[in-house]
Amino acid sequence: MGKRGKAAARERREERRREVTLLRAVPYEPHQRWWDGLAPARAVAVVTGASRGIGYEISRQLAHHGLHVVLASRDAARGRDAAESILREQEAASAEWRQLDVADAASVEAFAAWTARTHGGIHVLINNAGVNFNRGADNSVEFAEQVIETNYFGTKRMIEAMLPLLKPSPYGGRIVNVSSRLGRANGRRNKIGDAILREQLLTDDCLSEELIDGMVTKFLEQVKQNSWSSIEWPQMYTDYSISKLAVNVYTRLMAKRLADRSEGQKIYINCFCPGWVKTAMTDWEGNISAEEGADTGVWLALLPQAQATIGKFYAERREISF
Repeated sequence: MGKRGKAAARERREERRREVTLLRAVPYEPHQRWWDGLAPARAVAVVTGASRGIGYEISRQLAHHGLHVVLASRDAARGRDAAESILREQEAASAEWRQLDVADAASVEAFAAWTARTHGGIHVLINNAGVNFNRGADNSVEFAEQVIETNYFGTKRMIEAMLPLLKPSPYGGRIVNVSSRLGRANGRRNKIGDAILREQLLTDDCLSEELIDGMVTKFLEQVKQNSWSSIEWPQMYTDYSISKLAVNVYTRLMAKRLADRSEGQKIYINCFCPGWVKTAMTDWEGNISAEEGADTGVWLALLPQAQATIGKFYAERREISF
């Protein structure tokens, strides 16, 4: 893409940002606020990785809209401070914190048991917890195992544990996975080099846990053997990109499994890319704020039932390709 093309693309992104800013200022009409239909109890939303950045901002916005938010974070002190910050800022807010490490199966199991005892279930699950150790032009795979364990297996672990706790309602349960455009199977720079694997990942009828787990396992084995190649795998932030590719594909697999649920038992699962956000994960080098980055996730969680989708990938409130 030449300079003119890049400038045009940048202007289109800026125009869309301005549009979304205006949309965010439009209040939900009473008939759109499905979560108010659950009164006298508040809808319960769990947000992972909620002590800072996008996770905190998603929690803050959901609390602003009237949901009870459980801020789950690995660091208990930061989680407590984040919940207290929301409660101080918003007089009518309802929020609490709970320690959770999505990379630890025992921690996830304990969190699910606590949620069942305390709330009897939830209505919204936002899988935001994630790590990325690369910055700028770096592309180290030194921490590949930790990245994939947290970003992919952690997300998968939470869905498996919390799925039985999503409460039946006429409005449907909501699962939103925070992902990235870097996880596109057919991205310009991050394309999967194996054409057969790429086709399988993009074909719903081919999807399986074995396919997804096999892909990340193969990559990790190559990392251990120092035999991985950027020709076969994504070129940018390789371990992070593969983890998010796995999240995207797993989102579609779960959508396929959940699609035929009857009315009152429906669960809507989607993923979204928040963009390049100014957070600790990017060393504050992003080009949008956490408030902007959180918006599409909050929008997906709160979509009126008639507009809710399943198995889609979004950015800036628009569907994008996998």
